[in-house]
Amino acid sequence: MSSQASDASAARPVSVADLQAAKARGERFAMLTAYDYPTARTLDDAGVPVLLVGDSLSDNVLGHDSTVPVTVDDMLHHTKAVVRGTRRALVVADLPFGSYQVSVEDGLRASIRLVKEGGANAVKAEGGGTVVELARRLVRSGVPFMGHLGLTPQSVNLLGYRVQGRDADAAEAILEDARALEKAGAFAIVLECVPADLAGRVTDTLAIPTIGIGAGPRTDAQVLVFHDLVGLSEGRKPRFVKQYADTRAVIADAVKAFTAEVAAGDYPGPEHTYE
Repeated sequence: MSSQASDASAARPVSVADLQAAKARGERFAMLTAYDYPTARTLDDAGVPVLLVGDSLSDNVLGHDSTVPVTVDDMLHHTKAVVRGTRRALVVADLPFGSYQVSVEDGLRASIRLVKEGGANAVKAEGGGTVVELARRLVRSGVPFMGHLGLTPQSVNLLGYRVQGRDADAAEAILEDARALEKAGAFAIVLECVPADLAGRVTDTLAIPTIGIGAGPRTDAQVLVFHDLVGLSEGRKPRFVKQYADTRAVIADAVKAFTAEVAAGDYPGPEHTYE
């Protein structure tokens, strides 16, 4: 969203309608993940309009090797912290693996917990197909729903980490799922690791915003994992990641300076000591 629009609406929380209006005006916006109070407060103060409590909590914060192990209770705990740190941003909470695959009713229960107990403004789930019915039921129940198509990390054991929708049939399936999610009432759809042309087709087809991650420049918005953005994540990064800061090095330097001063007896000094 434009800085002018952001300034005008700074006194009130961002709504689903604001995001849809941004698309109608041709204004792009950003979404970032947040998993705790201080990060949420920092990103909210910086003007990020949408914060995602992603199931990427699993590998970026809890130390697992994928998003699969994270639970509803994990997501609830961290959603509460993010909500406490947020004054304006729209907070979206991921439905973790296992919380909606067995039945729509399971997905409804988990979603209601994330909204009622966690304070989330909306929930997100991966995939099309049966997820369309979950989206429909959630919207009818008053829970805003964000879709997620393309690479769906919860299905890593089936799909692996690779670009989706490269052949004509797969591309058409993603487009049809996007249309179905929009018809079911989804207010936005994340497109992850799909060819830029396909993401552009989906974006042009839908009236609701598309949010890209590894989907090229033609989506209505872009999302990154906060830890990737600031250089706190480990290992090889996907092609779409742009690191904007090396916070890990800054923290390491601060810690080394502290430990050196402690070893030398320079900290605490007189200015840090009570008489």
